[in-house]
Amino acid sequence: MTVAFIRADALKALALHHQQKVSKHCDCAAGACVGWDSVSDARWPQAQMHALATLRDPEIEHGQEPTFEEFHPDGTRYDSPDAPVATAYFPYNRCDVFGCAKCHRLMLKYTEYGGYYVDPRVRLLRSEFITQET
Repeated sequence: MTVAFIRADALKALALHHQQKVSKHCDCAAGACVGWDSVSDARWPQAQMHALATLRDPEIEHGQEPTFEEFHPDGTRYDSPDAPVATAYFPYNRCDVFGCAKCHRLMLKYTEYGGYYVDPRVRLLRSEFITQET
C-alpha cells in the first residue's frame, strides 16, 4: 500500500469532504466501530475499502519508534467514542485512513501488537474529533 502521509489539517479536510457523501446504506462491518473496535481480517470488508492516506510520519519510520503517549486533555480514554483524533499521538500515529466505496465513510485502522497476539483495530473517523494537538 502506497499512500500519502497527511497531517491533521489534511485529515480534517478529507473527513469533511467524505462526510458530504456518506450514505446510510452500507453493509460494511467497520462502520459501527466508534471506539477502536477489534476487526478481524474476516470482518474487514477488504473489497470495498480503499486506502486513502497514512498518518505514519515517514520521518519517524526511519529507525525511531513513534510515541506511545496518548492525548486526552478532557479525560477521555483510548477507546472512548469521543476521544480526540490527535495524529501525532498513539494510536493515530500508527494509522492508515480507509474509505468505504459503498457508504463513503472513513475509517482509521492500525494493528495492536501484544506479547502473543496481533489485533487489527478500526475506528470510524468523524471530523469533529480531529484536533490540532499542542
